[in-house]
Amino acid sequence: MIVADRFVLLHLHKSGGSFANALVMRHCAGAREIGYHLPRDQIPEGSRHLPVLGFVRNPWSYYVSWYAFQQQRPQPNLLYRVLSDGGRLDFTATIGNMLDLGEREDLLALLVDGLPRDFGNRGLNLPGARLAAIRGSGQGFYSFLHDYLFGADPADAHIGHMESLRTELPALLEAAGEAPGAAFLDEVRRMPARNVSRHAAYAGYYDARLRERVAQRDAALIARHGYAFGS
Repeated sequence: MIVADRFVLLHLHKSGGSFANALVMRHCAGAREIGYHLPRDQIPEGSRHLPVLGFVRNPWSYYVSWYAFQQQRPQPNLLYRVLSDGGRLDFTATIGNMLDLGEREDLLALLVDGLPRDFGNRGLNLPGARLAAIRGSGQGFYSFLHDYLFGADPADAHIGHMESLRTELPALLEAAGEAPGAAFLDEVRRMPARNVSRHAAYAGYYDARLRERVAQRDAALIARHGYAFGS
């Protein structure tokens, strides 16, 4: 979470936040990092009147990015270790567990007990008690994270698409009263992507059944932000 003079920028996991954060910290008035992946309810009292900005991505793409990133780490996080049975399960089975986490009490109990009790300043930064809210929700994990971060009905949040972040970020800032200067506009065009997972085109990871399961579990997010498989 970055709080600036004219807005608050929230960082949805694996959705372009590292790129946006770096630019905002360098170019926007009063920008200061309050914490990592913190949800909206952690905005400091004196800044809660400010516009809330953030980015989302295609959920089919998110699950591939998350899986590839964790699989390539020397020490994958607890979420990956539990959902993949210690790395023994493939993409289809691991993401199936991720989509069904709200109904998988065995897996959810391991995560709620194993995740930190409070916020820290690295990684997913999701306390176990916060994840427990996914229980019985019917949501895919990415939809849960989106609603946890921005609110279940974030009508007053200004959420851009990661896929067009380089053009949407300047527009979001301008709408919030933070007119991007020439240096910002130059850097947003040329700065390399950050924290990128190495993987092939996401569509190739899905069979028809898993593709449809994402469509069902993340249906509200897909409709709200205009996504489709392959977009």
